[in-house]
Amino acid sequence: MARPEKVAAVTEVKEKLVEAKGSVLTDYRGLKVHELSELRRNLRVSGVEYRVYKNTLTKIAIKDIGLEGLSPFLEGPTAIAFSADDPTIAAKLLHEFSKKHDSLKLKAGVVDGEIVDAAGIKAVAILPSREELLTKLVGTLQAPISNLVYMLNGPLSSFAAVLNRINESKQSQ
Repeated sequence: MARPEKVAAVTEVKEKLVEAKGSVLTDYRGLKVHELSELRRNLRVSGVEYRVYKNTLTKIAIKDIGLEGLSPFLEGPTAIAFSADDPTIAAKLLHEFSKKHDSLKLKAGVVDGEIVDAAGIKAVAILPSREELLTKLVGTLQAPISNLVYMLNGPLSSFAAVLNRINESKQSQ
């Protein structure tokens, strides 16, 4: 019979993986305590939760929710970063941290329900944020309209300048 704390842990992992838009599995072996504290603090500020669960309990949870593809990555010490809002923020923060601290290894992750390996996590990490992409889109959509207004305004302002010069020349006579 399963112990209640183990059942609760499996349920918690399942809920977090289902609710999260992005999750990243890491190997934190070799990080010093102050480095791990710094990582947790950086993640928490951005709304990312970083937890360590037993691999056997995590395997039960991922089997129950259909993410069995993560099982091969659950070897050795594994911590999972969960991001409920932005599917890329956990990958970005962990990738940046791993560049400064070689001990942190990205194993795999789940982005919008799709399992990705370490290379996929790094690819997600270098993508621009949603806000950046929306800003670029608005700029791209706005550029033709701005150019049209500028082009339409050009002849009118030239015409107004010519009329102004004619008026000035008549007044000076």
